[in-house]
Amino acid sequence: MTQAAAPADVQRVVLFDEDDPLALACGRALAPVEVAYATYGTLNAARDNAVFVCHALTGDARASGPGGWWASMIGPGRPIDTDEFFVICPNLLGGCQGTTGPTSLDFPPLAIADLVTVHRRLLSHLGIERLAVGIGGSMGGMQILQWLIDAPGQVQRAVMVCASARLSAQNIALSHVARRAILDDPDLLRGMATARRLAHVTYLSERGMTAKFDRAEPGGWASVDDAREWLAPAYDVETYLEHQAKIFLERFDPYSYLYLTRIMDAFDPFGAGPVALDPATRALVVSFDSDWRFGTEHSVALAAGLRANGLTQVQEHVVASDYGHDSFLLDVPEYLDLVRAFVA
Repeated sequence: MTQAAAPADVQRVVLFDEDDPLALACGRALAPVEVAYATYGTLNAARDNAVFVCHALTGDARASGPGGWWASMIGPGRPIDTDEFFVICPNLLGGCQGTTGPTSLDFPPLAIADLVTVHRRLLSHLGIERLAVGIGGSMGGMQILQWLIDAPGQVQRAVMVCASARLSAQNIALSHVARRAILDDPDLLRGMATARRLAHVTYLSERGMTAKFDRAEPGGWASVDDAREWLAPAYDVETYLEHQAKIFLERFDPYSYLYLTRIMDAFDPFGAGPVALDPATRALVVSFDSDWRFGTEHSVALAAGLRANGLTQVQEHVVASDYGHDSFLLDVPEYLDLVRAFVA
């Protein structure tokens, strides 16, 4: 395998302004809208080798290269090969990594459709009419699905991994608990740390956690006199979650977390009735057998919705992995080979 691509410099562009505001699904308008994005590879003369990457809840524009959140997927020799494709990855609307997002609860409500409207404006800004591939995992897969509905035919091949067309009551309940932890904390940050601890558990699997973390109790721990010491993190899994909470607070904003989780709750693109999809579009829908946050049943329902609304070229795959929902970010060979073959 060749070395992953070095991360491109993140660029910024204002795509909507006061004279041309973004019309939101909620009925309000938003301006200005600035987008931070990165590109990898080279756009060919025909302008037909573009790949658009939609990131998940806490992602950003740096998808490839050292420290890139999807370096296993994107780069020279990777399934999304930057020697062949021109890859575009923006920080989504509502994010906190350079793109316009909430800094208070006065920010207007958003929807997945609003994120896609901004993505499509970025594509137009870059002078690209059609995508060779649109790809996203988790919330990113939701954005790709919405794109197929909003602009039939603009995405030739769609890859949706660990995605959902409609969250279950359990999904919404977990996000509700996370949001309450934030909203019930006056400074928001301790609450967001708790939200991250909870969310991170849902991204893992029981068998993966059993293999990763030592269950042994620390020596002498149960006989301490100070209850605070007894209740402090001691097991491997506890210290791991504390670390994840700490690093998350250093890079993410609680208002973005509140808004983006709520956006996912309301997503139900097939719920209002039939939609017109382009039958020429090919779709790959991948799930993992250990993912219980967006389990295989979500991908089955998503693929069924695609077929019911006109897509005949839909591939479904369930991949074995111990890593739970996080599998889509990791080096799982069967999964990466599926994507490589599909986009080739």
